[in-house]
Amino acid sequence: MMKNIIVVMLLSFVGFTAQAQNMKNKNAKVEFHVSGNCEMCKKRIEKAALSVPGVKSADWHMDCGTLYLIVNEQKTDGSTIQKSIAKAGHDTDEIKALKEDYDKLHTCCQYERK
Repeated sequence: MMKNIIVVMLLSFVGFTAQAQNMKNKNAKVEFHVSGNCEMCKKRIEKAALSVPGVKSADWHMDCGTLYLIVNEQKTDGSTIQKSIAKAGHDTDEIKALKEDYDKLHTCCQYERK
């Protein structure tokens, strides 16, 4: 009797867990600001974003500094993507690039830091 109750409880938990996973969007639109200056920055920022598993598309708009993404939320999140971009030398809304990563940027790519 007790075994049956435990089995039912475990199956219910597994069902709820699976259902929660399915609630994450496979084609979520994500956007945030990324600092940069030029076409070289655009290529570097988009490449860094696309290197993160789960990022399906990345389009950085130089005029406003916004990065538009389509991501699979079951595989990644905005924070992980921003860490990858910061590692490439670009500051984001949440994460600032380390000085040594920023210093590796070409001189025309070295944007004004806040």
